Amino acid sequence: MKVIGFCGYSGSGKTTLVEQLIVRLKRAGLRVSVVKHAHHDFDIDHAGKDSWRHRQAGAGEVVIASSRRMAKMREFEAGTAPNVHALIAELNDCDWVLVEGFKHAELAKIEVWRASNGKPALYLDDRHVVAICTDIAANLPQPTQLPVLDLNDPDSVAAFLLCNSESYEYVRPHAAASTVEPAADTPADAHARRSAQPPARRGAAAAVD
Repeated sequence: MKVIGFCGYSGSGKTTLVEQLIVRLKRAGLRVSVVKHAHHDFDIDHAGKDSWRHRQAGAGEVVIASSRRMAKMREFEAGTAPNVHALIAELNDCDWVLVEGFKHAELAKIEVWRASNGKPALYLDDRHVVAICTDIAANLPQPTQLPVLDLNDPDSVAAFLLCNSESYEYVRPHAAASTVEPAADTPADAHARRSAQPPARRGAAAAVD
């Protein structure tokens, strides 16, 4: 199983790119799954429906299934943050997992960046970024030796992943045991923890909400 993350600030185009890549990887005969970071108050349920009523009554988990799909909803206690590696472990076997968001995760990531978005670039400080996908390469805030991909050419981005697929073979960290982990105390504490851990497997040239 290959895993690649897509990081960048809201409005950079992550979701559109991931959507385009799903289509192209599926066209290549590959099985694709997605892990997506969301804001704390998101909900996929519908008020008044049976599953919603079960959750409102206090069920910690609700699994709902039909002959075509299944969904599992789990309630977390306040003050927890999702663990991306534990979420990947929840998936069935597949060829590729595309991770959207989780910009501080310890895994290979492609940064999606637009100068017009007015947000800082992550590749300057994140050693897990293996490539940058942008609409205008000349607008990058600082030169880089990382591969620079064309955000307007998803075919070339898909080709980049497929040509370097062996670099993204997933090895789950030993410490990833639970679906949630304590939220970072401060940005400085989070940075110190990342610096103290070994790097995730990188691409050949080395992937808030």
